Amino acid sequence: MGFGREAAKELGIPEVQFWTASACGFMAYLQYRELVKRGIVPFKDRSFMQDGTLDKPIDWIPGMKNMRLKDIPSFIRVTDVNDIMFDFLRSEAQNCLKSSAIILNTFDEFEHEVLEEISAMFPSIYTIGPLALLGRHVPENKLVKSLSSGLWKEDTKCLEWLDKQKPNSVVYVNYGCITMMTDQHLNEFAWGLANSKHHFLWIVRPDVVKGDSVVLPEECFEIKDRGYIASWCPQEQVLAHPSVGVFLTHCGWNSTIETISAGVPVICWPFFAEQQTNCRFLCTNWGIGMEVNNDVKRDEIEVLVKEMLEGEKGMQMRQKAKEWKKKAIAATDTGGSSYNNFERLIKEALP
Repeated sequence: MGFGREAAKELGIPEVQFWTASACGFMAYLQYRELVKRGIVPFKDRSFMQDGTLDKPIDWIPGMKNMRLKDIPSFIRVTDVNDIMFDFLRSEAQNCLKSSAIILNTFDEFEHEVLEEISAMFPSIYTIGPLALLGRHVPENKLVKSLSSGLWKEDTKCLEWLDKQKPNSVVYVNYGCITMMTDQHLNEFAWGLANSKHHFLWIVRPDVVKGDSVVLPEECFEIKDRGYIASWCPQEQVLAHPSVGVFLTHCGWNSTIETISAGVPVICWPFFAEQQTNCRFLCTNWGIGMEVNNDVKRDEIEVLVKEMLEGEKGMQMRQKAKEWKKKAIAATDTGGSSYNNFERLIKEALP
């Protein structure tokens, strides 16, 4: 929403930019111009989606290792460089650098390599996340408690259901507030969760299926003792619940930073934008994720859920996620990096 910066300039109002996604996503968007310069984008035709082009390694982005073309925010997948979303994100990211300061909902240790590269080109960045953890310093009152970024009515009864489950036994499934899928993919997820024989809390929005109302296989309703299906939930409370052992997510940044704050590993099914970038970092740099193939199959879901909740690799990732949680809490503690950066933001960037 960079137009706000232009309005502020015209009216003589101080402004700062809050980039709501990840730092790695921001750096990746800043490469859109370079992708055009190198002749990678636009693609000649749609064959690039199936011929292995997207698996090409990208080793020249500052602060970002082990990247592939498929890990760059998905709006590069165009045959016309004037595509509205490609052009919009390219300009929005670049225009952020015209701000007096940029706020990021992340913390220094979590994205340190890419943050160092961003600060080298733009020193006035303030990493003050995870915001939910930083918010614990705000005195509690009814007004603050009523604030929420969610637009859907929450089903809080799912927390009562979680109370009855064993520790680290539940797979929590939520694709975010705008991700949509085909009816076929929804059925594959349903059968995969059912066949895993594990308990699950599954958030199924009424509009999650493209162009159709949601119709789940009857088998999902025959295993009600193992599954709880809701249209929305208080996600931060769910992720913090001791019975949740893994989070199947679209890798949106809010969900990513919330799972880090809760210390829960992830199964990744990115949908669009920089979710692909976040997914790559979760599975490589941060070591707490396993990726689902874009064309999801029930057998794969079954295997990944079992590995995450029963296997050695899942146990290692759960331990790694707990370590990241400790670091996130430390960053937002009094005297921590994010706490201090918030103090600096108030003093330096908001005169």
